[in-house]
Amino acid sequence: MLVPEDTRYPARLRDLERPPAALHLRRPASPERLAVLLAEPVVAVVGSREATAEGRAFAHRLAAELAGAGVGVVSGLARGIDAAAHAGTLARGGRTVAVLGCGADRDYPPATAHLAAVIAREGAVVSEYAPGTPPAPFRFPERNRIVAALAQCTVVVEAQARSGALITARLALELGRDVLAVPGAPWQPTAAGTLALLRDGAHPCLGAADVLVALGLDPGRARPDDPALALEARRLLACLRREEGSDLVLARRAGLGDAAFAEAVIALTAARLVVRRPDGRLVPNG
Repeated sequence: MLVPEDTRYPARLRDLERPPAALHLRRPASPERLAVLLAEPVVAVVGSREATAEGRAFAHRLAAELAGAGVGVVSGLARGIDAAAHAGTLARGGRTVAVLGCGADRDYPPATAHLAAVIAREGAVVSEYAPGTPPAPFRFPERNRIVAALAQCTVVVEAQARSGALITARLALELGRDVLAVPGAPWQPTAAGTLALLRDGAHPCLGAADVLVALGLDPGRARPDDPALALEARRLLACLRREEGSDLVLARRAGLGDAAFAEAVIALTAARLVVRRPDGRLVPNG
């Protein structure tokens, strides 16, 4: 059990207005292992329990690719998207943490009991509730705030119009974290929530590269001699190294407003990482 006074208590939980009074870990996970699992970068991958086969496959592949890039994955161990994200991370040997809406010793839902046992052994199963606490409807929205807080950004793969995943997304936004949503067909009920998020300004997620850019990481093109940069500048640099474009296109890809884009350009130009060509376009310098 970890309490806020413990130096091993996850620091990102302190961003919550009401941090968990305690965080219980299922054995054999330890606080030291949890710290390794939650080392940046970390992303939450969440979605519908009644997910489509295509949605589950996407979540599995997305989590596996993120794990391969060194990104940890947090989710809620529910059926559907959550379970697929955990399984995809484990399949790639990645870092995953499951947050329960019951005691950390309880297997709920029963359908994910085997997966929970594997996560407890290779990752961590955690809960703010004391051992033996049964699942209850009100506990899952409470659980979602922990999922949102532990991650640097949240990806919603599929969600109905009223969904716990949308609660996680809202809580992430309240914490100042980015939210990404996977587009879906408008006639598909499990796409209603993600399409609403996109309409309201969430970043589109078409694959792992979009998540890496949102995390300020360069998908496959990072250089060991890159200087320390603010998140916005790292996002813009990652976009430029992937594909050139006009200022408007680059700002949209990087998810930056006019002021943030201008500041990022100044920082990258000062660091001599980008230059402007005579036609006005930004290009990576070397």
